[in-house]
Amino acid sequence: MKRFLLVAAFTGLAIGAMFVWHYYNLIKSPATGFAEPSRIVIIDARLSTDSLARRLLADSIITSADDFMSVAAMKSFKANRPGRYQINAGSSLNRIINLLRAGIQAPVYLSFPGYRTPEELAGRVAAQIQADSAAIMHLLQDPETAVQFGFNSENFRCMFIPNTYECWYTTDATEFIDRMKREHEHFWNAERKQKASQLGLTPTEVSILASIVKAETAMRDEAPKVAGLYLNRLRIGMALQADPTLIFALGDYSIKRVLDIHKEVQSPYNTYQHAGLPPGPINFPEPHYIDAVLDAAAHDYLYMCAKPDFSGYHNFSKSLRQHNQYASQYRRALSREMREARRKQK
Repeated sequence: MKRFLLVAAFTGLAIGAMFVWHYYNLIKSPATGFAEPSRIVIIDARLSTDSLARRLLADSIITSADDFMSVAAMKSFKANRPGRYQINAGSSLNRIINLLRAGIQAPVYLSFPGYRTPEELAGRVAAQIQADSAAIMHLLQDPETAVQFGFNSENFRCMFIPNTYECWYTTDATEFIDRMKREHEHFWNAERKQKASQLGLTPTEVSILASIVKAETAMRDEAPKVAGLYLNRLRIGMALQADPTLIFALGDYSIKRVLDIHKEVQSPYNTYQHAGLPPGPINFPEPHYIDAVLDAAAHDYLYMCAKPDFSGYHNFSKSLRQHNQYASQYRRALSREMREARRKQK
């Protein structure tokens, strides 16, 4: 009897040890099913724990949904923390579940270039975070929201400075707008505000002019020179006569060459008819265009015309006579280019 009890005790201990060893391995052993250094998983707020397990298995994040559910049950885990998470290769189920339960998200490096329209901006942002594009558009177009942040419905876009920002995937539309306000205030530091004041412009006016400079040249090294030209026109009360503002007013970005008929459009953005700056930006200028205005080149040029070599650069002139000569050269080159294109099509 004594021997039987001893054998039973050892057997029980062995079975217990086996269970302990099994669950230790279940919890602590590597459980990922991918070869890359890490994978990103996005968890929706409506995802159940079972659905999450099956999703992780389908994406090869884990190797067993059943094991995941077992460890989740042991740790009383429920998939109730939405977000964007980075799972490192070789992670155990214990580590994965602890990461998800603690809500330790991987940041999103939210970026958007200098788009033309709010629709483009909203679409790009919504593709990177949880904010809905329609919700972003609503706030962008809401006059009360613009006033709340110190702008109006025409110049509100000046608050959105294209760049890359670190944020969370769970950022909603309101949080995105709030973040852009903070970034705008951070960008417009004392030094930039002083430079704007020396030009006789507000930060918003600088951004509006920067949007015109951006539309006029894609050459970063030429931007300060273009900015200087428009500042010269503003100083002497000359109309800006910026073709991109007409394209914006017409809402037709397919226009490649502005004609006299386009100059008849009735709009406060028609800088042929109205002196000074338009009421708002015509795109979202990147920081280097804003700085190009703040650090504009000092010169006496009042006119510019695209170079006939189609390099993207411009010829600058102080007199209308010289400008007309450059314009004739460009038109002749453009005509040759069009004839050559038609010839190749035949």
